[in-house]
Amino acid sequence: MSSNPDAGKSRARRDRLLKIQSDVQKCWEESKVFHSEPGSKLPDPGEKFFGNFPYPYMNGLLHLGHAFSLSKLEFGAAYHRLRGSNVLMPFAFHCTGMPIKASADKLAREIQQYGNPPVFPTSEDASSAEVVADDSVAEEAAAVAPGKYKSKKSKAAAKTGMQKFQWEIMRGFDLSDEEIAKFQDPYHWLTYFPPLAKKDLKAFGLGCDWRRSFITTDMNPFYDAFVRWQMRKLKKMGKVVKAMRYTIYSPLDGQPCADHDRATGEGVLPQEYVLIKLEVIPPFPPKLKVLEGKNVYLAAATLRPETMYGQTNCWVLPDGNYGAFEVNNTDVFILTARSALNLAYQNLSRVPEKPTCLAALSGNDLIGLPLKSPLSFNKIIYALPMLTILTDKGTGIVTSVPSDSPDDFMALQALVTKSALRAKFGVKDEWVLPFKIIPIISIPGFGDKSAEKVCADLMIKSQNDKEKLAEAKRMTYLKGFTDGVMIVGEYNGRKVQDAKPLIKKKLLEEGSAVLYSEPEKKVMSRSGDECIVALTDQWYITYGETEWKEKAAKCLKNMNTFSAETRNGFEHTLGWLDQWACSRSFGLGTRIPWDEQFLVESLSDSTLYMAYYTIAHLLQNGDMYGKEISSVRPEQMTDEVWDYVFCDGPEPKSDIPPALLSRMKQEFQYWYPLDIRVSGKELIQNHLTFSIYNHTALLPEHHWPRGFRCNGHLMLNSEKMSKSTGNFQTLAQAIEEFSSDATRFALADAGDGMDDANFVSETAKSAILRLTKEITWMEEVIDSQSSMRAGPPSTYADRVFANEINIAVKETEKSYNAFMFRDALKSGFYDLQLARDEYRLSCGAAGMNRGLLGRFMEVQTRLITPICPHYAEHVWRNILKKEGFAIKAGWPIAGTPDPTLRIANKYLQDSIVLIRKLLQKQGSGSKKPKKGTVLPPPAENRLTVGLIYVNEHYDGWKEQCLRVLQSNYDTQTRTFAPDEDINEALSNCFIEHEADFKQFQKLCMPFLKFKKDEARTVGPEALDLKLPFGEMDVLEENLELIKRQLGLEHVEVLSALDGAALALAGPHVSVLNKNPPSPGEPVAIFMSRQEFGGQN
Repeated sequence: MSSNPDAGKSRARRDRLLKIQSDVQKCWEESKVFHSEPGSKLPDPGEKFFGNFPYPYMNGLLHLGHAFSLSKLEFGAAYHRLRGSNVLMPFAFHCTGMPIKASADKLAREIQQYGNPPVFPTSEDASSAEVVADDSVAEEAAAVAPGKYKSKKSKAAAKTGMQKFQWEIMRGFDLSDEEIAKFQDPYHWLTYFPPLAKKDLKAFGLGCDWRRSFITTDMNPFYDAFVRWQMRKLKKMGKVVKAMRYTIYSPLDGQPCADHDRATGEGVLPQEYVLIKLEVIPPFPPKLKVLEGKNVYLAAATLRPETMYGQTNCWVLPDGNYGAFEVNNTDVFILTARSALNLAYQNLSRVPEKPTCLAALSGNDLIGLPLKSPLSFNKIIYALPMLTILTDKGTGIVTSVPSDSPDDFMALQALVTKSALRAKFGVKDEWVLPFKIIPIISIPGFGDKSAEKVCADLMIKSQNDKEKLAEAKRMTYLKGFTDGVMIVGEYNGRKVQDAKPLIKKKLLEEGSAVLYSEPEKKVMSRSGDECIVALTDQWYITYGETEWKEKAAKCLKNMNTFSAETRNGFEHTLGWLDQWACSRSFGLGTRIPWDEQFLVESLSDSTLYMAYYTIAHLLQNGDMYGKEISSVRPEQMTDEVWDYVFCDGPEPKSDIPPALLSRMKQEFQYWYPLDIRVSGKELIQNHLTFSIYNHTALLPEHHWPRGFRCNGHLMLNSEKMSKSTGNFQTLAQAIEEFSSDATRFALADAGDGMDDANFVSETAKSAILRLTKEITWMEEVIDSQSSMRAGPPSTYADRVFANEINIAVKETEKSYNAFMFRDALKSGFYDLQLARDEYRLSCGAAGMNRGLLGRFMEVQTRLITPICPHYAEHVWRNILKKEGFAIKAGWPIAGTPDPTLRIANKYLQDSIVLIRKLLQKQGSGSKKPKKGTVLPPPAENRLTVGLIYVNEHYDGWKEQCLRVLQSNYDTQTRTFAPDEDINEALSNCFIEHEADFKQFQKLCMPFLKFKKDEARTVGPEALDLKLPFGEMDVLEENLELIKRQLGLEHVEVLSALDGAALALAGPHVSVLNKNPPSPGEPVAIFMSRQEFGGQN
């Protein structure tokens, strides 16, 4: 038994929600409330809602991150279902690709190496060896380039945390050793995790038509047939081609490594360089003697081949590790092992895919080598030391062009001016001192020696001034490319951006350079090795092709992206996306139908499957694996059948019953186009854009998608979710701890934009308390209805509460339509609760209106239904005794909100707060009586009378300010004339009383600013000379509330402009003179009953 009674109560409340959840889900299941059937004709606008979510990868359990993105779709679909739309929300499970196969193979290797169950080495042993990495690749692993890219753990890496062994990861799923061994078979993953995910999503309350669920890969023969048709159709249209292309590649897996195959580096592309061949001039020094008879080159990677005219030397890292690698039978490149590995996969190694190192060298071995460099005006240049070279970028060999590179200029200057530095590295004077800066490019604002000028301008003193050097490059490099003009060479007078490709072509054709590519940032595959760039002959989808790109852009233009940031992300992706490798040789999936040695990769079999949902239940008979006996066999789903169903093709010759074919077509045409696809923002750069492309290629325009909504990632209690830190929660764990409705409540409250959201456990716990207390309160209201005030709403409090209900309905509707669920939760639950609580306090002895409370309970229940459906269903059926299901109850009807009444009520509540402060101040501020004065009895001395003075019209200098603002305000744009015009107009008002203006000017300025800001927000009514309601009427109608709230016996509301009323204040009139009331700011004075009676 718990020693903490509060904890016990919390669990009891949670358990009550779990019991409600179980009962409601059972009722839903029995009534098949989420089974979606098409209408008999095409739907009218708003009649149907088809939303979907990228199917999650089935190599583990669903977690809160999945639930967060999915909740956006779930809440939106539930809202449309509540409104009466015919909603289809299906769900499927992604198993394609290499992660499952890679994990299964890891298990097999661990069993082979460590036994079954495995006995792993101690932590000390394990730390010295990375079990998942191939040793030969690990030796050449590179660090991330500082200043350009900071590695962050991907979602895949975060899932595994710091665990090294796959067996340990599987134990994290509460699996026994006996069960874990079964996961050596990759297909066991497909039968284990999807049913668990389905179970968790059902517990979550997902409004899904599970008949349409499926898994990917050839394990599902129907989906396999669908993907084969899609690929054949794309190829027939010329949108799948085979070609040699640079691609990110995993040497360990022996195949390209696409985004979903990566542990880190999602979205990273190949970076192309021009590799300049700096020929080493014989005779060779002793360390290079082994290379005699070969053509030996220092291979320098550059992004700026047009600057090669200005070379004065090349740079090497003195302590850097280099090697002399065979490129072919005659040529040798000196560079880093990492870059040699990339070259070996780009047909630039004597032995393909295996770099052959003839000599291991250090940078010190290379210093002083005489070199012949293409295009250089210097016939011979020398290799010199530079300490800031990064060997994880390029080749570790760097060309030096001090006329245009700030780094090169500062490094060369250091060697020229510091003889000690030359001596330290054995640099001879003749290698440095004779070489002068060679102007090659003229840049407006920087001249023909841009590096020298920018270094002087920024006062850069050393090659170690990294921040200033980075700024110098930022200032000159882009401007040099866009505005620079060549002043040397055969392209003298041409703009740099025009000359650059011509010079690059010249170098390549002459054999003075070769192309070289490497990942633009570090990429690690899920198998654990660092990826390279390989030149591969494989199948590509021709994304980026001009005509196809134009269709994709047209589709995007007509789509609802719900935010400018999302749209910008798509436009950016359409700008750079090019051919995409769609074939793999390793993993699970569907075979390329015309080349079955390859599989369709995981981002290429998941671009059109939203269409498959519409007919999946007809093909699979409700079985996600497609193994159940149905009216259709997989082999009957020919290309002609798919074309007929999805592409308005002719009726096929098929032995599928015609009625069933017609039903398939009807299903698709009713549900398509999809209305919304909800996803994390990271899929904009691949999957979501691919989906747009494929829809525009394969389907007619009227079936193109209507909307994509993207969100940020989810933090857990303000920290990144991570298993390694323990800050991680699966969906099942969250439901068990909080219940599904409290989990959903906290997910709705977590945030809606593209920034990262935050799931707060305390919010979920608070939701448990709020929901269960609300149930108890409603039960008490129902039980005590007979004692409540009957009849139509009649009091001021009734009118205010009814108005707040109408406002809540309208505001919540706007938020749900915009998929802004935190706002919907605020207006539809939090604000409505506050309005109810205020209503209870305001009613006093008259009591609350029975009918109005009934309306409140019904409206609040409907508004919260999309977010907390189990709670809502329980209230609807068991407390309110309504017929049917809450989830289909219809959107509440609301009258037109009265904004003036809301403003008036805020005025009332603010005035009560203000008057209470004045009462406390006057009550505690009385002066001590003079000596000998007899105090009246305490009861007689108590302040029980309040006189509230109101001035409903601005007057004096405030009136003048408002009239000036009115005449200088544009009601259409809600903007004001310049401040100078306003100040001049104001001074003209006081021209006859210049002294008065100077006196009031200090008061005018803040008042003017306040009113201008208010007008920009609420409109021109903020500039009126009085409030849009009668202040005295509001206060007088609520005298009983004011007396009750302030503990007063007698209150009067008086006009500050009435002399007789002012006389009632007696000596307290000084308070009014010192702080005169104005619109929205009444002033109250207080006195005892005795004092008040004595004055009247």
